[in-house]
Amino acid sequence: MTILRQPTRAGVRDAAEKIARVLPLSPLFVHEIKGVAVAFKAESLQPMGAFKLRGAWHRLTALDEDARRKGVVAFSSGNHAQGIAWAAKRLGIAATIVMPADAPAAKREGTLALGAEIVTYDRATESREQIAGRLAEARGATLVPSFDDPWVIEGQGSAGIEAAAQMEAAGLGSVAHVVTPCGGGGLAAGLALALPEARISVVEPEGWDDMRRSLEASWIEPVGDNPPPTACDALQTMRVSPLTFDVLSRRDATGHAVSEAETAAAQRWAATHLRLVVEPGGAVALAALLAGKVAPEPGVLVLLSGGNVDIEAYARALAEEQCAPAQAGAQPGFPPSREHIEA
Repeated sequence: MTILRQPTRAGVRDAAEKIARVLPLSPLFVHEIKGVAVAFKAESLQPMGAFKLRGAWHRLTALDEDARRKGVVAFSSGNHAQGIAWAAKRLGIAATIVMPADAPAAKREGTLALGAEIVTYDRATESREQIAGRLAEARGATLVPSFDDPWVIEGQGSAGIEAAAQMEAAGLGSVAHVVTPCGGGGLAAGLALALPEARISVVEPEGWDDMRRSLEASWIEPVGDNPPPTACDALQTMRVSPLTFDVLSRRDATGHAVSEAETAAAQRWAATHLRLVVEPGGAVALAALLAGKVAPEPGVLVLLSGGNVDIEAYARALAEEQCAPAQAGAQPGFPPSREHIEA
């Protein structure tokens, strides 16, 4: 795919203005950890359960009428799929999603319910990029990657614009440190553009922490052969893109890896203390904080990026350890709204 431009902070602000016209702010919750007030941006409460609709909306609204008539093709394990389907339905655009055959049922069913066509593939033996590229070429459709696209990156960064205003309104001051889940790096890169004064920490599952290793090496390091199984289906990206890597490396972002046990513990903590359902990939930033890999500090912002859980897997995660009795409930830093405005 030819990239015609680079993502910019001005583009992030444009995306935030677009999204504000069709969606209320996702809520910001505040909870003390080791005596420090930590802000949690609950993207898990978006209409389709994840931040991905931000980039999808910014990208699809940038298409001209001819491109809209020809439709879009995307590849995703589920959250980007639902984001594209959500935006496409509201804009009257046909959407086809290349999705792994083992994608969580909730994500597959959510994508179909939003009107998208699904083409399945074998995650272990086939390339989703190649399949999607062939489909887009054959149909004359626009290919919309999940992170390797300047509009998508800018759209994801709109979460940072919102969170900064919410933290100021809650009396928490400016954002000093952003801790975010990372797969291909679209959300992390967008946040880095949105919040130029904040430190950036990306968090990935162990064995899939290629962005961490790439940032440390100063060049892109792909995931190695035979990576371990992970419940974080949304973060199984084999190689980050130059576009996201360049943004994060210029900002001196740092990376952390968390275990499956630490991720499940974060899911339980979110359910107990924030009353939130968070999927494994959406909980890894919280996991890094709870495991002591990132220190709580004034001005820290943690992204809870998705809540599309497989019910059986989520029940097992909750049952792994008896949840501690609920502490004082988290206080919303901004009045949450669960409704959305139709585009």
